[in-house]
Amino acid sequence: KARPMTTWSRIATRTFDVLFSLLVLLLFAPFALLIFITVLLESGRPIFYRQIRVGLEGEEFELLKFRTMKLDAEDATGPTWTKRGDPRVTRIGRLLRRLSLDEIPQFINVLRGEMSVVGPRPERPEFVQQFQQYVPKYLERHRLKTGLTGWAQVNGLRGEVPIAERTKYDLYYIENWSLKLDLRIIFKTIYAILFGKDAY
Repeated sequence: KARPMTTWSRIATRTFDVLFSLLVLLLFAPFALLIFITVLLESGRPIFYRQIRVGLEGEEFELLKFRTMKLDAEDATGPTWTKRGDPRVTRIGRLLRRLSLDEIPQFINVLRGEMSVVGPRPERPEFVQQFQQYVPKYLERHRLKTGLTGWAQVNGLRGEVPIAERTKYDLYYIENWSLKLDLRIIFKTIYAILFGKDAY
């Protein structure tokens, strides 16, 4: 299927993504050093966690995060989702996840053009291969750029929520995309970060 955006809509979204990301990174800069030091003191390097994710039209890219897990987190289990009370998460990692501060480096992904501020959350290739086998229309999530936040997330569908249910919200977003909806999602995301309790 064709992308749900017109050329002008893509230009407007890209302009917003760049300006919004630059603003966030500028405002966040004073806290970056503090996070860098606390992660380093608790569990050493690397400070950033780099992971391959699947984006627009199935293209893979390297997603950036502040590292919130122990260095050997997946040595025994292989790729797996984080669960509530996950013992692999470090102490500073729990705080970063609670406030979504671990996601801030992804604004660099946005500036690179690999992600958008709003869109379906990007998954790892291993999970994409798995989910497309049994979730109807799962691959249609890649008709838009993946995002830092999305319609599913602001409606409480994150963490251990079934992927089929989350996908329904992602597809609704894609079919009903507008800048107005994006702004609504951003405001709901800010509210959820400040007052929500489901981040882990």
